[in-house]
Amino acid sequence: MTTATLVRQARLVPVRTPPAGEGEPVDLRIVDGVVAEVAPALAPATGELVVEAAGRWAVPGLWDQHVHMAQAAHTRIQVDLTGSAGPEEVLDRVLRHVEGLPAASEAAVLGFGFRSAAWARPATVDMLDAVVADRPVVLISGDAHNGWLNTRALTLLDAPATAGPLQEREWFEVFARLGELPGDPALLERAYRTAAADAAAAGVVGIVDMDFGRPYADWPGRTDAGIDQLRVRTAVYPDRLDEVVGAGLRTGTPLDPSGLVTMGPLKIISDGSLNTRTAYCCQPYAPGERPHGQQNYGPEELGHLLRRAVEHGLRVAVHAIGDAATTTALDAFAQSGAAGTVEHAQLVRLEDLPRMAALGVGASVQPAHLLDDREITGQIWADRADRCFLLRSMHDAGVRLGFGSDAPVAPLDPWLAMDAAVHRARRGEDPWNAAEVVPPALALASSTDGQDTLAVGSRGDVVLLDDEPLAAVASRRAPYVAATLVGGRPTHLTL
Repeated sequence: MTTATLVRQARLVPVRTPPAGEGEPVDLRIVDGVVAEVAPALAPATGELVVEAAGRWAVPGLWDQHVHMAQAAHTRIQVDLTGSAGPEEVLDRVLRHVEGLPAASEAAVLGFGFRSAAWARPATVDMLDAVVADRPVVLISGDAHNGWLNTRALTLLDAPATAGPLQEREWFEVFARLGELPGDPALLERAYRTAAADAAAAGVVGIVDMDFGRPYADWPGRTDAGIDQLRVRTAVYPDRLDEVVGAGLRTGTPLDPSGLVTMGPLKIISDGSLNTRTAYCCQPYAPGERPHGQQNYGPEELGHLLRRAVEHGLRVAVHAIGDAATTTALDAFAQSGAAGTVEHAQLVRLEDLPRMAALGVGASVQPAHLLDDREITGQIWADRADRCFLLRSMHDAGVRLGFGSDAPVAPLDPWLAMDAAVHRARRGEDPWNAAEVVPPALALASSTDGQDTLAVGSRGDVVLLDDEPLAAVASRRAPYVAATLVGGRPTHLTL
């Protein structure tokens, strides 16, 4: 059955190329999810949905290239640990949350957002047990690279014995099983619905979901239940690779009848993070247990995984935050011929940038992280801070940028990502590494999943804005999103 939508009198915003109509309002007809006509005026067809843009600005639908959607949804019902100055403050927030729960409830308590790199006192399991012992508690760091569990949670999840938080691969194996803990499915479903609706209200039409577990199996049920505001590309991790390969799933394989959900990349977390002090670096941190950080996958294992991805038609997304991790990832891309991205690329050697471009490896970056990591970088990586978040240098070297949030590490908000990339500072601060500022046009182009200025043949994913977005981003204003269309279907509409 043919579906059609007519968007009337929209001003097309240039994304890499000039728009048709020389800036004057035009009509766009979207047929079966694709822009079929662009003209100064088009007559509505019988039965066609008409959206009156009334001179608003139109951009291609925005994408977030790195989301952990289950975690992002969970944060809406979790204990907020953001900004906690030490374990004592975390424990106080957890205790106040538990005191407000029904006594008969056995649901797990989850929290998110603590950053322990600068804490004067380390967290311990015994501390958490002293506050809550009778129900499972799992507290996730703001960078999601470590988890602080009480004994009850460790036992239920068959986690290894530990005196403090679990880190990196040991933690990720536990992280993937959090769905086994007792909870409230109805509450979580509402959280998913709200998260998807909020994303659509920000102009987001698609995400790359990097969740652990089996998002490729879970998302079709969600879209069938009406959580259908977003296009979703679902990742798979090495622990589930055999399952995906056995099912014959390749990057781009449709996973649901609507076509909204498709198979995405093989995601590999090759090193750790800055705030957990496990990002794998060429130079050592201050002397300690892991002076250079931590490799979760060594060169041989990483190369093997990339070769398997090539063999079975999967793109690859390699998490690399430290500069040594990025170099190792590029070695594996070069040797395997794999296609894909380096995720984060937070600290990079300058000599790796032209190599990255020559290999065709994209940089999936999260500009808003620089707002959170600026202070801790000055404490831990002061000797290499000038090589952090090299957004302009990557672009100038020919590396394709794709913006995301790593939600819930940063909010699922493309306008915040663009603002951070363009201004590289919170309001009232001087830009951090000002030479790495990018212009608003590049920030927008890095947020559209490679889509150019809306034209015949474009995806019918359209966002209508009350404000001209390039000027709005330049002046630190998030434009008001009046409508979001996915394949011509409204997913957010305030007209």
